[in-house]
This record gives sequence, C-alpha cells and structure tokens, in this order.
Amino acid sequence: MSRIPTLLLTAAISAALPAPAAPPSPQVTIYRCTGPAGRLALRDSPCRAGEHQQVRSMLRPLDPPRRAALPVVRQRVGRETPAIPRVVYLTPPRPTYECTTPDGAHYASESPEGNPRWVPMWTLGYPAMIAGPYVDGGYVEGGYGGVVQYRHGGTTVQVGAGRRWQGPGLVTGGPAAYIPTGTWIRDTCQALPVAEACSRLRDRRDELDRR
Repeated sequence: MSRIPTLLLTAAISAALPAPAAPPSPQVTIYRCTGPAGRLALRDSPCRAGEHQQVRSMLRPLDPPRRAALPVVRQRVGRETPAIPRVVYLTPPRPTYECTTPDGAHYASESPEGNPRWVPMWTLGYPAMIAGPYVDGGYVEGGYGGVVQYRHGGTTVQVGAGRRWQGPGLVTGGPAAYIPTGTWIRDTCQALPVAEACSRLRDRRDELDRR
C-alpha cells in the first residue's frame, strides 16, 4: 500500500516538468516585404497589411563545431643559462707590445720594433778602429773602450779612457783620426692581448693620476 503514493508522486512531478525543446528546423522562412513607398524589408514574420509579400525559404545557419581544447604544454622550469658578457670597444685600443732587452729588462712599446738604438762597438767589447798618417815625431795611441789619442808637437787629441796601446801612424797623407763604428741594438717584442693591453693602460693612467 505504501508504494502507490510514491508512484503517484513521481508521475505528478514528471508531468509538471517542461517537455524537452525540439531541435530547430533546418529550414527558415524569410519574408520579403515591400511597402507602398518601395521600401524593402526582410522579416522572419509575415508582412504587414498593405505591404507586398514574398516568401523565401533558406537553410538555417549552423554554428561551427567546437574545437577540441589544445593540450597545455608546461615548460620545465630550470636554471637559466647566464648570458655571456660581451665587451664592446667604442674605440679599439692601439696595439701594445712587450719588449725584452738583451740584458733581460722588460718594457712596453706601441711599436713592434721596440726601442732600437745605435751603440758604439767599444760598448760591446770591440777595439776602436784607427786610421791616420805617419808624421815625423808623432805616434798614435788607442785602446779598448773607445780610447784614441793623437800627438804631434804640442797638440794632443784624446777621446775616452781605458786600456791603451800605441804605435806609428799610417802613411795615408792625412791626419790621424778615430773612425767611429757601432751597431743597432734591437729588442725582441711580442704583441700583448687586448685585455692585457687595456689593463696596463689602466694601471698607467692610475699611476699618472696619483702624481
């Protein structure tokens, strides 16, 4: 006996609920209405009184199907690669060379030739070269270290000092003379990298600022 009221209640609720809406017709009717003044209007309902009516049937436009949602790609969060610092030179530095002298001293130069210099041969241990005439009563003295001396009567000419030697002058018809000889000393130079050249120029500038 208890099931009958339940069934009746269920039937009453179902009757009270609205019926599901029918799907729209694929055809749609369009009314083309022309008024007395020739004004044209398109409507989805019949034309008004006094208007010329033309009925057209058209396919109802349909909405495009929904696109499937694209999967969300999550990027892995990792350590960012640090950017490599770049050094930009507004004005390229002038080439700098490190030069080494024969005795081991170092210095910087802006020329690949370094500091070439002319030195007498006697500074390297070579004897001086002597040329001169034989004059009655005169003789020539010389020696290592660039020592040259000529005497005749009361006239004496002497250059330098050092180990001395003497002998008769040469018969050449001219006065005794000291012939200077020498050679060029050239140092070994190597180009410095740009970073090293900039560092040395910076140190040099700081040194000048402290003076």
